[in-house]
Amino acid sequence: MKNKIKLICIDMDGTLLNSKHEVSDRNKEALRKASELGVNIAITTGRLFCSARYYSDMIGVNTAVISSNGSYIKTKYEDKAILETSLSIDLVIEIFNIVKKHGLTVAFNSWDTLIRELEIPDTHAYYIMNEDLPEDRKVKFIIDNETFVDTLKNFKGNILKGIVIEEGENKEHLWAAKEELKKVLGDKLHVVSSGTDNFEIMSNEASKGKAVEYYAKSLNISPSEVMCIGDSENDLSMLKFAGIGVAMGNGLDLIKKEADYITDTNNEDGVAKAIEHFVLNCNG
Repeated sequence: MKNKIKLICIDMDGTLLNSKHEVSDRNKEALRKASELGVNIAITTGRLFCSARYYSDMIGVNTAVISSNGSYIKTKYEDKAILETSLSIDLVIEIFNIVKKHGLTVAFNSWDTLIRELEIPDTHAYYIMNEDLPEDRKVKFIIDNETFVDTLKNFKGNILKGIVIEEGENKEHLWAAKEELKKVLGDKLHVVSSGTDNFEIMSNEASKGKAVEYYAKSLNISPSEVMCIGDSENDLSMLKFAGIGVAMGNGLDLIKKEADYITDTNNEDGVAKAIEHFVLNCNG
């Protein structure tokens, strides 16, 4: 008999969130019912903890948050981190130099702070989200386009992740920078994309898959009792770890090829439909 699911790990953008960055009522209801059955829920995202916690609170279900692509695990704001895997400052500077060589900019983050060379546009998801958050839960911004490296060196928090975004049509230099980082620092870094316009950089000790494994072990849950749901390259490691890996209908082909099951899209309640199929109809 197939093991019951005891842990569900869900990506956010392109998965739990629809194209309007909302969590549908059906997704909320499915998560609530799964939680009532005793299933553990974890939001698993490339975003900062602050941003992911905001959506976790919105769901109305007690969840853990695996943020910065597996570099940081925490439950509530006041709790101590369960896992924190940071980048050394030497690696951060090497990343910065390679990215700049390709004419790109890189932003770095800790669990609650985004460090950038450029101003935050008012269309940025973190900027918009901050409008609804109390002061002590807002994402903090550090902007420095003159002494960026010095700011990184002097930053008191741990740097968990870097992200490079190129929204223009010509992305050859974006992928060239990604490949050079993997070639030069591949034994020290985990470099993946969470969309078609970016790549993200973490320690080689950090990935969604490793973080889900760590969190599952802390709960004494086996891989066969884990279901992971995602849509992008950065979700691949956790889908491979899980007993049931679910790809979104809007997910990349490489995710669908590795998945055990393909659900509907993020605009058609794909998360809820997967939970209904594998948990609510099996764990009751």
